[in-house]
Amino acid sequence: MSDSDLLFSSIPQIGALYRSGRLSPVELTRLCLERIEALDPVLNAFITVTAQRALQQAAQAERELLSGHDRGPLHGVPIALKDLIDTAGIRTTCASRILKDHVPERSAAVVRRLETAGAVSLGKANCSEFAMGVAHADYRQSNNPWDPARTSGASSGGSAAAVAAGLCFAAVGTDTGGSIRIPASYCGLAGLKPTYGLVELEGVFPLSWSLDHAGPLARSSTDAALLLEGMTGKSFGQRVDLRGMKFGVIQRGGLGVEPEVAAVFESACDALRSAGATVTELEIPALEQADAALFSVLLPEAAAIHARWIGVRGDDYAPMTRQQIEMGFAIPAVTHVRAQQFRRHLTGRFLNALDTLDALISPTVAWVSPAEDPVFTGDEGAVEGNRTVPHNLTGLPALSVNAGFGEGGLPVGVQIVTRPHSDAFCLGIGAALEAALPHARTRPPELRFV
Repeated sequence: MSDSDLLFSSIPQIGALYRSGRLSPVELTRLCLERIEALDPVLNAFITVTAQRALQQAAQAERELLSGHDRGPLHGVPIALKDLIDTAGIRTTCASRILKDHVPERSAAVVRRLETAGAVSLGKANCSEFAMGVAHADYRQSNNPWDPARTSGASSGGSAAAVAAGLCFAAVGTDTGGSIRIPASYCGLAGLKPTYGLVELEGVFPLSWSLDHAGPLARSSTDAALLLEGMTGKSFGQRVDLRGMKFGVIQRGGLGVEPEVAAVFESACDALRSAGATVTELEIPALEQADAALFSVLLPEAAAIHARWIGVRGDDYAPMTRQQIEMGFAIPAVTHVRAQQFRRHLTGRFLNALDTLDALISPTVAWVSPAEDPVFTGDEGAVEGNRTVPHNLTGLPALSVNAGFGEGGLPVGVQIVTRPHSDAFCLGIGAALEAALPHARTRPPELRFV
């Protein structure tokens, strides 16, 4: 197997090679670090690469596996962490000037769990400043491995780019309005926003307390389930048979859906039908109010979080980040309360729909990866997040999987939504759909990097 093929293997394949003695964690970690050195100047996926620490973790994993101490599927597997997740003794910048020298004393709960699972952390992935959808000029946006002239998505773009380019095998992202699923769609990955509260957020810098989620980005739903297991200590392996399942299509068109995205989505629906599932159209009443509700919740919560800095270090923010924070101070409390009431109403609508359906599906994003991330409070940002935002409001598990490619060879995602706490089922549907959709290409062409 070539080094390139090895770096695009699945996590179970890597585990089998480790346990057969045909590959060592140190050898694989060195390959990942070499690839980061070669490609990250183009991709800008990492803010901090922790090469020495990664090699130490890999050596420990190698010793443990050789001695029969097996921590599970992630043992010795190289991953990345979004750079707003605290790591003890390692810079955690939130891609901001304000925290550019911040070194936490304690790792986030999710990092501690991943360390217990034996994962090897290669470093801290680039992201939008404080996850607000705007790249600070000090860090710049991460670029898409499928076309480095385009974005890998906000705000977990560095995590997505690193996985898609074969720099690591999975990465942790966060999602407040689509920040895992949108990069997953743009980069051809599986990205899960779990059920709200499933992943502990202690030590993860907040954007909006009541909307924030942390979740996995990987090259398949199966690999994403394995990373989620490491993040939570729970099992998410579930095989799903699509035969006899009932899917409801929501937000199929409208709001700028590009023809190439619509065509890929239709092919995914056809694949579900061919596998024996029923696919029907469905409307969720009041769904068009979701974007306004999200802003009325997110912006005041973000303003409260940043009140300690905005008055004294306002010039250290990217101008648009600062503007969005200041918008939060102007939203009346009654508007915030009504938005929270709307969330309960919207959640009830989704639960009613899922009483008679197994899952809801939609395009993840209306278009393929653009050149730059749109500002999420602007008109283009509203279109970009139109299909992801509702599920942050409801807290339902929502998974984006690669469904194919548009005319320009860029990935297109399909989003799968299921009932609360059915994350294993959601990931199982994702794996079944991936198996039913033969992709012409499953990884970016290497020539793009030459």
